[in-house]
Amino acid sequence: MHPQRKHRIESSSKRSPCKKKSEVKELHLRWNKQPGIKYNMGFQQPKKQDCVSSNNQDRRLRNNTADRAATVKQSNSLEPSESVPTKLQSIDRRQSTVMFAMKDQQKGEEINSIKLHKRRRRFIIKKSPILISMNSSILNLPTLKYEDRNNSKWKSLYQIQGERKRIMRETCSKYKSNNRRIITPYHVSRIFVEDKYRVLYCEVPKAGCSNWKRVLMVLNGLASSTKDIQHNTVHYGNYLKRLDGFDHKGIYHRLNTYTKMLFIREPFEKLVSAFRDKFEHPNNYYHPVFGKAIISRYRVNATKEALRTGSGVKFKEFIQYLLDVHRPVGMDIHWDHVNRLCSPCLIDYDFVGKFESMEEDANFFLHLIGAPQNLTFPKFKDRHSNEERTTTKITQQYFAQLSPSQRQQSYDFYYMDYLMFNYSKPFEDLY
Repeated sequence: MHPQRKHRIESSSKRSPCKKKSEVKELHLRWNKQPGIKYNMGFQQPKKQDCVSSNNQDRRLRNNTADRAATVKQSNSLEPSESVPTKLQSIDRRQSTVMFAMKDQQKGEEINSIKLHKRRRRFIIKKSPILISMNSSILNLPTLKYEDRNNSKWKSLYQIQGERKRIMRETCSKYKSNNRRIITPYHVSRIFVEDKYRVLYCEVPKAGCSNWKRVLMVLNGLASSTKDIQHNTVHYGNYLKRLDGFDHKGIYHRLNTYTKMLFIREPFEKLVSAFRDKFEHPNNYYHPVFGKAIISRYRVNATKEALRTGSGVKFKEFIQYLLDVHRPVGMDIHWDHVNRLCSPCLIDYDFVGKFESMEEDANFFLHLIGAPQNLTFPKFKDRHSNEERTTTKITQQYFAQLSPSQRQQSYDFYYMDYLMFNYSKPFEDLY
């Protein structure tokens, strides 16, 4: 045999997609011999139609060629009638039909790929993250007016703001890595926008958020007084814009030019306030969604009525749910970390207020942004107004129902919030 032809035959056999039975078995044994690794790679017989030897392929090719030659010879010797197609004509028709089908399929695939590309492009434009360098977010807290610089009260409150922001930044730099800060629409989904006075407010539930929304609506000209706005209008009216509703340019512009503020609350006190509001009063959402799941998982010998309605969740059961890694139902914004709700290590907030000094901090903020003088932060409680607000004393009564271990785990759960906003430990035995 000619050496070049022999070389071509050998190379073609190497390129064959099929492996010999012994080679596959050897590969299977090698994988299974590796320590600590187990694969479900049982040997499978190759299918005849998928994997045939090169000799069989050559023989099939020769047979097909011979058949076609005989068909052509036969067609030349006989006069085919128009009503009865010959074998060759039927083959040609099938081939042409297949060719048309392939062309239609290719066109369909091209159209689908173009549509998919456009859809992906729209998704990237809307949802791709905003990359912000470490020091690009500008602090936009208005400076004290000239006539206020001699006012000891305003001067003291301004200094308190500087100290709160310093502690927040130091905590972030110590515990978070922010060399490349990526802000996505998720990070700004809790931020409400007021364009007239250029304010961004991050909503923290159970820290005066309902009244702050009322204030923003008055600033925006949607109402003349905070007293005229009902609770459902505040939360379900959709009168206030959220920051994630803007495009990237709008988000970036507002983050760097508007005054960004949030109000926070002592974590344990905020947690007890949420529990009392959602589980100790009738609620057609939290009882069936959270209550039923909590009672079913953590209550021994629960009654059918409790399992059916989800009412009557105990504080100890609620804490069990909160600390459970495998919660039967997900997290909720009313007891989530402020660190996750507002992302203070990604967004440079200009003003950090506290619920404990709400009236003083809120009115100072309104003074700084130049709000109308007749607008003050409302003091009223619009939900369960006859009930006493959750205080430090009430919080301690609820946490006294827990074991020392549960109190410690709860403190660990909110540790970053305690640290970042400079709250002291609520119990002496915590470490």
